[in-house]
Amino acid sequence: MMISARFRKLKSAMHRTGLRILKTTVGIQSNTRLLLPKFPLKIEVKSLLTDFHDVAEIPFSSNLDGQIVLTNATSAAATFSRSEKKAVVRGPLVGLERRASDLRFSLWGNQGFLYRFILYLLEAKHRIFSLHACGLYDEKRNILYIIAGGAGSGKTVYLLSGLLRGLKLFSTETVHFRSTEKGLVWFKGSLVDNVRLGTLVHDFPQFLPRRVREIGKRDLWQKKIALNLTSYQFAADTLSSPRLIILFPRIEEGRKDSLVMSLDGSSLAAKTLFDNISQKIAESVVLYDRMAIPGFDDRRLAEARLRSSYRLVRHPSIIKIASVLSSPAECWKNLPDGVQRRRR
Repeated sequence: MMISARFRKLKSAMHRTGLRILKTTVGIQSNTRLLLPKFPLKIEVKSLLTDFHDVAEIPFSSNLDGQIVLTNATSAAATFSRSEKKAVVRGPLVGLERRASDLRFSLWGNQGFLYRFILYLLEAKHRIFSLHACGLYDEKRNILYIIAGGAGSGKTVYLLSGLLRGLKLFSTETVHFRSTEKGLVWFKGSLVDNVRLGTLVHDFPQFLPRRVREIGKRDLWQKKIALNLTSYQFAADTLSSPRLIILFPRIEEGRKDSLVMSLDGSSLAAKTLFDNISQKIAESVVLYDRMAIPGFDDRRLAEARLRSSYRLVRHPSIIKIASVLSSPAECWKNLPDGVQRRRR
């Protein structure tokens, strides 16, 4: 009886919430409310809104796709364990949160644990794959441009210049897709982009927020701001089998032309897509400067991801897959069905 009563007391002391991102759901419980994510999310550099366009709070349930159990224990070292759908984190988590040097790499940060767990659940539970890419949609031509690459590859240049040319925003950072019997379905991604102040000041002053008053020279290339681009978004949250142009960019200042190298239908294109989709799921990450969290990948997921990459590069909706080497000003040049003229 004493053990049962103690268990009921501990269970009742747990704080719970749930969230939904795209098609996946996660239940979160903790022995302190301080560790639960706070809704609504703020638009800031560390926010999950720079990864996903809608992070909705839902009632907690034990039947959701994934479960996260957090225990704040000040006398214990931080530990982590995970099964197929449940993650357990224990340690001085409140203190780690307060002392962390970079909260992007935290439980709820945009480069942290939940971000990667969601990508894993989208694949494992729903066969939805996530490209590290921005997405821009041409409504008149029914073309979805997917600009894929890591940090510093040039996605932001394509993103902001594409918006100035009249394209609609479909994602700033993560584009999701699923193969169905009727074709490819694409899901809207994030609508907030983390952009260096120097990029805005020197190349895209039209997007510089009014709230950014004085900018020191040191801050120009060291500081990023969360740029809210919601007003540029395409109205619908999904696209069914649009025509596709997939680009892997490399932007270099001072180039005088745009070099487009075709990867159409090739094994190299499939491998490049596979590597892009795999990166955030497979890589290990350090949270709070000291917690090593292993990647979420496994053989079954990796094989399914590779098959999906080959299906994508050979899909009839593809217009072009290419790597592009260009200057910022010439990035849309020499592309099939490219957007050449700036909307005035």
